[in-house]
Amino acid sequence: MKRRIFIHGSAIFGMSAAVPRLLKGSSGLFSTGKARSVFKVLNTDKTKVGTLPILRAFAGNHLDYVSPYVLFDEFGPVELSPKSQPLRVDAHPHAGIIPTTYFLAGTGHHKDSLNYDFQIGKGDFMMFSSGRGAIHMEETGQKLYDEGGRYHGFQIWLNMPARYKRDAPSTFVYQDNKMGTLDTPSYSAKVVLGELFEAKSKIELLSPAFYYHIRLTPNACLDIPTDPTHNAFAYVIRGTVETEGRKAIQDGQVALFHRGESIVNLFSKDGAELLVLGGQPLNEPVFSYGPFVTNTKEEMQQVIHDYQSGKMGDPDVVNAR
Repeated sequence: MKRRIFIHGSAIFGMSAAVPRLLKGSSGLFSTGKARSVFKVLNTDKTKVGTLPILRAFAGNHLDYVSPYVLFDEFGPVELSPKSQPLRVDAHPHAGIIPTTYFLAGTGHHKDSLNYDFQIGKGDFMMFSSGRGAIHMEETGQKLYDEGGRYHGFQIWLNMPARYKRDAPSTFVYQDNKMGTLDTPSYSAKVVLGELFEAKSKIELLSPAFYYHIRLTPNACLDIPTDPTHNAFAYVIRGTVETEGRKAIQDGQVALFHRGESIVNLFSKDGAELLVLGGQPLNEPVFSYGPFVTNTKEEMQQVIHDYQSGKMGDPDVVNAR
């Protein structure tokens, strides 16, 4: 069996901070007086995972502001021709985290060492709860291969609380009927995780977290309530969003908010699409090494040994078509 040789920090590295752009002229923001202030605006970096082009917003850094999340990647958007070579990330392990995958467009193929082998598509949300360790392969799906089209979505890692990191791994895929929705003249929202106003996700979590996919119509404003003790951040997929302090967030940028207040202010003059995420900080030590996240150096040595000794599965079997 082939074993992957890991380069220290190969999947975990810092991103660059942006100088926030301040908007001039009139504003459509609600005036709450209790809005979360912006700590920092981050630019994404272009990179590749396997043959898959991605924009990386953060990876193992800024945990004081993004925990319980630890990594944020947008894959695509990319247009594929029918019968073109699939974009692919070969079999690789994870331990101590939950890589989540959310599709905006296209289809994907997931295969893992837990004997799951399936196609997922637009609107689907997958949680690969790695626990003490498992291997998976990811590539563009059969429908895209047959018909071509756009491939676009997000892989975002949720950290696992320490008490769950040695649990047995599992894989779950959820469709729209497990997620909450809101539809108003000013905005629409899909509540992938957590709760927003009267909409609530039915997906169970190991610790409190939220994940909202929001579309704002032109001149729409939205005040999102959060627990003031929880983290919150916003990533713009399309358009420009104004938030606290007249700060502008553009395509491919993420705003990290301070804790202490509840409301996340959002306004878009021309309409926008974005993700708003956050949750209860885990406040636990983090040791990261490539695709593994543990709480101690000894635990890291254990999961690396488990992978190298084959306890997480056989990469050759997972890679086999």
